[in-house]
Amino acid sequence: MLKQRAKIVAWAVSLADLLSGAAALYVALFIRETYFVDQVGPLFRPDQYVWLFVFAAPLWIGLLYAFGLYASQRTRSFGAEAGRIAAVAACGTLVLMAGIFAVKASFVSRIVVVLFGVATVPALIVERGLLRLISHAARRRGYNSRNIVVVGTGGRAREIAGRITQNPQWGMRITGYVSDHPDVRLTEINGVQVLGNTEALPQLLQTTVIDELIFAVSRKKLEAMEDLFLLCEAQGIRTRVAINFFPHMIAKVHLEEWQGIPMLTFTTTQINEIRLATKRLFDIVVAAFVLFGLAPLWGAIALALFVTSGRPILFRQTRVGLNGREFTIYKLRSMHLQAEEMQSSIAHLNEMNGPAFKMTHDPRVTPIGRFLRKTSLDEIPQMFNVLFGDMSIVGPRPPLTTEVVQYERWQRRRLSMKPGLTCLWQIHGRSTITDFKKWMELDLRYIDTWSLQLDLKICARTLLIVLLGRGAS
Repeated sequence: MLKQRAKIVAWAVSLADLLSGAAALYVALFIRETYFVDQVGPLFRPDQYVWLFVFAAPLWIGLLYAFGLYASQRTRSFGAEAGRIAAVAACGTLVLMAGIFAVKASFVSRIVVVLFGVATVPALIVERGLLRLISHAARRRGYNSRNIVVVGTGGRAREIAGRITQNPQWGMRITGYVSDHPDVRLTEINGVQVLGNTEALPQLLQTTVIDELIFAVSRKKLEAMEDLFLLCEAQGIRTRVAINFFPHMIAKVHLEEWQGIPMLTFTTTQINEIRLATKRLFDIVVAAFVLFGLAPLWGAIALALFVTSGRPILFRQTRVGLNGREFTIYKLRSMHLQAEEMQSSIAHLNEMNGPAFKMTHDPRVTPIGRFLRKTSLDEIPQMFNVLFGDMSIVGPRPPLTTEVVQYERWQRRRLSMKPGLTCLWQIHGRSTITDFKKWMELDLRYIDTWSLQLDLKICARTLLIVLLGRGAS
């Protein structure tokens, strides 16, 4: 019954999302015709935008599904849901624009597509907010609620029960605890009844309405409870296990299956393939636009470099990438030809208190190179590295091999994510940060909190910093 109800709710939310999308398209068309008609003229065949919506609707629904927005939102904050909606709108707009360019749909206004993507965010946020208010009010009144029994009476079990009790909008009610000790000494915990021990659980399942069991017991005790899991499986009762095998680890835990073999996986990096694929698509779209859309700009820069300092135009260097893979990075040359040979003579002027070398007024930098560094234009050829898959638009900066060998053990974790052109270090001061440890901590913070929303935020702030010329050396 609950599963059927969940399917009905999902279909209803999908319909509401489609209506919100249609409203967003109407708003985009209205703004285009009201505020942009004097600049670019009236729309060409407005009826064609019905077909745009027919194409965009399944794309948006698919992205909402991929970002987990059709899964249960009971325990997820509204801020997290809104952030995912913004990421869906950004990714969907990029895909739509790429598709329009690919099929050369000249009749589609690019302004409408961008406005549609922007308008989708508040439309979906308002819609989802209203649905959340309705569902929370219903759950507080006992509708669509789930009865939860917590197996265990220790600190983790009490923490879980406390979280559920403090969030009635989740629609979960603690029916009671089941002790994992044969000798039950407690009759209640913080006002919640202890229903007995695990030996009494089979009878409880027969006499008590239980929708879910949450096991919050030690690893050793969990191994002895296989029969209880099989019993719940036979009766169709959902079971959850509070994972706390290694409480001091920061790695995230997820379950994988290798042709029938379950694997409990610990990882500190993102494992959602759809989000990673979206990040890769974003990398390709941005890199292709910069390389081909701005070809005249970096072509002119290359010519200026050739005239002022000769060949080679490109600077090549071996860097360390994902999990220690070495690759060749490309940059527009901003230093004199003998720059690497000169480094030993100025090593004592290093302003970074670690393996990396940073110097505000490096004498090896040419006059035009100083401008390129100030504007970050020297990094344009790294878009080839992005297209080749060695780098990403956002990620920890790729270090030199001589730097990596000096890393402390905890610092090597920054290699667990593909390197990028910009990251938290760039938006928190770039070369003005001289504490190598703080630089590493910023990179690890990015890895631990990575999301598509964070990437978009970093890109936006990086663009602003580059335009203002802040923090470059």
